[in-house]
Amino acid sequence: MSDIVLSLLLFTPLVGAIVALMMGGERQKYARYVAMVFSAIPLVISLYLLAMFNMSQAGYQFLEQYTWISTSFLHIQYILGIDGLSLVMVFLTTLLVFLVTLFSFEEKERPNFFFALIMAMELGLLGVYMSLDYFMFYIFWEVTLIPMYFMVSIWGGPRRHYAAIKFFIYTHVASLIMLIGIFALAFGAASLGGSGQLVFAFDYIAAAGFSGVFQTLVFGLLFFGFAVKMPLVPFHTWLPDAHVEAPTAGSVLLAGVMLKMGSYGIIRICFEALPEGAVAWQIPMVILALLAIVYGALACIAQRDLKKMVAFSSISHMGMVLLGLATLSEFGIAAGAFQMFAHGLITAVLFMVCGIAGHNIGTRDIPLLGGMAAKMPKFAAFMMFGFMASLGLPSLVGFVAEFNIMASFFFWAQDNNVVWVVIIALSSLMLTAGYYLWAMQRTIFGRVTDRVDLSHVHDVSTYEALALGALCGLIALFGVFPALAYDFIYPVAESLAALIGVI
Repeated sequence: MSDIVLSLLLFTPLVGAIVALMMGGERQKYARYVAMVFSAIPLVISLYLLAMFNMSQAGYQFLEQYTWISTSFLHIQYILGIDGLSLVMVFLTTLLVFLVTLFSFEEKERPNFFFALIMAMELGLLGVYMSLDYFMFYIFWEVTLIPMYFMVSIWGGPRRHYAAIKFFIYTHVASLIMLIGIFALAFGAASLGGSGQLVFAFDYIAAAGFSGVFQTLVFGLLFFGFAVKMPLVPFHTWLPDAHVEAPTAGSVLLAGVMLKMGSYGIIRICFEALPEGAVAWQIPMVILALLAIVYGALACIAQRDLKKMVAFSSISHMGMVLLGLATLSEFGIAAGAFQMFAHGLITAVLFMVCGIAGHNIGTRDIPLLGGMAAKMPKFAAFMMFGFMASLGLPSLVGFVAEFNIMASFFFWAQDNNVVWVVIIALSSLMLTAGYYLWAMQRTIFGRVTDRVDLSHVHDVSTYEALALGALCGLIALFGVFPALAYDFIYPVAESLAALIGVI
């Protein structure tokens, strides 16, 4: 089984998507059960991989490698493999897909299509995190766009068509620029190798030995594609629109794992294949990270829509991820990667809470949500927990991630005699605490308004409570025992820092 376990993990969601899609007519109600089964299987497989992963072995494990297309000009391979970083992202993906399916169990509008799209999204995400061939990586990268586009366009809010088209145009144009960078790598490696054959395997291109100028230019192309996906300011405007209009399941997967494709690409491709380019782009990365952190936090303060506030907070927190990566140290890269995992867990809770507010109360307008603690005590408890985790309350996973990022950035600033810039990053922590506490005071503990009919309001359902409870438990678990994830991530960060030459 270990020889094909990654393929089994990858294609199980595809089978689930096909089966769910076939559940038309009167059988639509069974699509949710199909989705539960076919989302549970990848989660079980990811847990198996976590248990069987050899922590003392460097490099990729559970490798699968087959020739796909081989001509005198082109050599494309089907290569799957995982290291500690990709394994953590695979676990996060399978976990969130399963919990989103559970959370959306009572979906009544075309459930067969809805759950088929969730399964298709999982296929694309897992392919991105496990592919070790650039051609495969790009295919799966593009696959993720299609189900998210239809999810926003069909199940979204009043401006869903505008948001879906904007999301698709922004991310697809960025992907095309990234594709130019990928072909530049392949042509460059073929030229240096002397074979004249385009080979897209990660290890082949990483060993090509590109010049410093080439690495700097191609790093910029790839970084742009990944920056739009994260997204970083000023390429961020598609995200708030997509989040506000997307259904809850779409928002959770978009923020929880899809945004991480950008930062994962920076680590897996930009840093591994173009280490000199990473050094050349270090200062721009720091500047963009600080801009995203502060801008996202300031934008949150101005929001009335609860979901839009959480969307802008994702921009700020993904800026925090880049800040850790931009230090190019093993400590910073590990902290940034851990923040990817932590933010995935926390933002899932936040968007689920926003979804409950919209469906159960009928509004996400913060000034109209006063006094919900009395009306919906479970909802209020989950909201408070999510807000506290996101603002970095000690003993929760967000605190561990942000503390380590700030520490690594301080050491970098100290080494470069610019300690004062740490103040800019630290200011975002105060802003984050400010907008979360203010929103919580107005929604949970504020006065009940007579502008909203609360007669129909009901608290969190059983399915919603199970999904939220599992996430909150994991947020606390990894906050108290961060080594459960750090032990997988740190060896990858250590090898990257050694490759870049900055430790």
